[in-house]
Amino acid sequence: MDDRLPTATVRTQVTVPLRFPDGYVTTARVYSFHGLVDDREHLAFGLGDRAAGDRPDADLPPPLVRPHSECLTGDVFGSQRCDCGPQLREAVERIAEAGGYLLYLRQEGRGIGLYAKLDAYALQDGGLDTYEANVALGRGADERDYTVAAQMLAALGVSRVTLLSNNPDKADQLDRLGVAVVDRMLTGVHLSPTNAAYLAAKVTRADHALDLPFVP
Repeated sequence: MDDRLPTATVRTQVTVPLRFPDGYVTTARVYSFHGLVDDREHLAFGLGDRAAGDRPDADLPPPLVRPHSECLTGDVFGSQRCDCGPQLREAVERIAEAGGYLLYLRQEGRGIGLYAKLDAYALQDGGLDTYEANVALGRGADERDYTVAAQMLAALGVSRVTLLSNNPDKADQLDRLGVAVVDRMLTGVHLSPTNAAYLAAKVTRADHALDLPFVP
C-alpha cells in the first residue's frame, strides 16, 4: 500500500443475510470504517470465504474485488437507464463464489450526487450523452476517486486483488494508490433498449471493456 495513504480502521463488522428480488440468497460480512478521507459512509461486503470474518486475509488468495458506485435509481428501483443494478447483482454472486469483497461506494452519478445525476438525465433527454451531460452541469465527466476503496482494502489487510470491473480507471487508480491489481475480470454486458446509448458512451468516452454489437 502507498505509505502516503491515510490510515482507516474497521469501525464495525456484522453478518447480514442478503436476498435479491430474483431469489438469490447469500451471506455477507459487512464492514464500516473510521478514517475514510471523504467522511462518507462507504461499506465493504465480505462474501464467500471472506464472509466469516475469522481468517486473516493474508492467509487467502487475492480476493475478487468490485468497487461499485452507489446508484439509487438502478440498485434499488431497477432503473433501465443504466446497467448498475444488474452489475451489482452479478458481482455479489460472482464474488460469493470466488471469495472477496464488494466495496459499496457512496458516489452517486459518477461522483456528482443524486440530484445532479437527475439533472444530467434531463440533459441526456435533450441529446447529450452521460459524460457530456455531467460536463454541461459544470462537473467532471467522472469525478469518482477510489482513495477510499484503497483505504478500505488496507483496513481489511488486502494489498493484492483480482479486480471485477470493465472500467480501466478503477485499475489505474488502485495501482497508483498501492493496491496491486494482479488480474482483472470483466462483468457481463447488461444491454437493454433503454441503456444502449449509455453503454455505448462508456465504451467510446471512457474505454470500458464492453463488447457491444453496434460499437466498432
